[in-house]
Amino acid sequence: MHMDTATQLSPDTRAVSASTGEIVLAGLTKRYPDGLTAVDNVDLRIEPGTYCCLLGPSGCGKTTMLRMIAGHETPSEGAILIDGQNVIGQSPRDRGTAMMFQNYALFPHLSVRDNVAFALRASGVDKKTRLYEADKVISQVQLTALAERLPSQLSGGQQQRVALARAIIMRPKVLLLDEPLSALDEFLRLQMRGELRGMQRELGITFIHVTHTQLEAIAVADQVVVMEKGRIAQSTSPYDIYTRPRTEYVARFIGGQNVMHGVVTELAPGVAKLKGAQGATFVVPVADGEVQPGETLPFAVRRDRITVSPVSPGSVPLVQAQNSVRGTVRELEYQGIYMKVSIALDEPGAPMCVAYVEEVAFFSQPVRVGQAVMCQWPSNEAHSLAF
Repeated sequence: MHMDTATQLSPDTRAVSASTGEIVLAGLTKRYPDGLTAVDNVDLRIEPGTYCCLLGPSGCGKTTMLRMIAGHETPSEGAILIDGQNVIGQSPRDRGTAMMFQNYALFPHLSVRDNVAFALRASGVDKKTRLYEADKVISQVQLTALAERLPSQLSGGQQQRVALARAIIMRPKVLLLDEPLSALDEFLRLQMRGELRGMQRELGITFIHVTHTQLEAIAVADQVVVMEKGRIAQSTSPYDIYTRPRTEYVARFIGGQNVMHGVVTELAPGVAKLKGAQGATFVVPVADGEVQPGETLPFAVRRDRITVSPVSPGSVPLVQAQNSVRGTVRELEYQGIYMKVSIALDEPGAPMCVAYVEEVAFFSQPVRVGQAVMCQWPSNEAHSLAF
């Protein structure tokens, strides 16, 4: 993980970097000569002091957007405002940003202390001051006991802390992190994401963190921005992105949801009755005017809101229960506090239905692979999705 060493502030201006760090992107677009549009007319506001995650699959535009904010890519159109000032054309130094890349790029012949102090050295800060500043941030990342070690004597997680300290010593307004946890094993990823979040709270500056890992984004962020083909599919809090995804794409990408469809047959104030395949009927809360009879409405139901009940072999109910689907258990995965039950629905071509059944509830009425089951949920647990 390598700090953009062009992002350097003189000792006299480091205190100024405590200003807000608000980011506004207006009509931001990046087109390449081969015709690819990596970022397509994006509007986004990131409030000062926010931990924001740009989330999406490879090729969705999240890293290009990060690099444009950093000043390493030039937009084709639009504006990038940091604290109200359009920074397009400015160097990373003048933007008050620091960027940490996936590769650590630590100087192998320098100690931890000298690696961290390097940017201040390059800025002409005297040795006593830069080592004092370096020791302060080394303490913040809990590496004081290792300050004299070389990078080769550190673990991957420790090297990452050095890179973080090297970035924050310049007191940037905005810290930009490109897949900062991707090189770590699972245990270290869990540990470091907590440490990054704690560091952001302590520093009070804006973090913009690019990742393709959904749980990572939900765990650390105040604001999650889900990208799809160069555009923003949804930008909101982790809670809302998980519990109230706006579109089928977001619901499927974030996970934790089952996406279903039905044709609207009746409307009543605040709800729509849908007809599904195989005669199933669903009731979904909707806003007035959201849908009309005859339209197909996608909706989502959280996996942990679904109950799973065994069905007697060969039984065919005269009337299938409302808000229910039938199928056959294909996989069981014990997750400690719940059992993940994957069910192949009787509806041809339907995606797998997945239920997270709380441990005690599952073992009080277990089901087995190959068993016929019924999945049900309350009407108020269904969430309509945009077309």
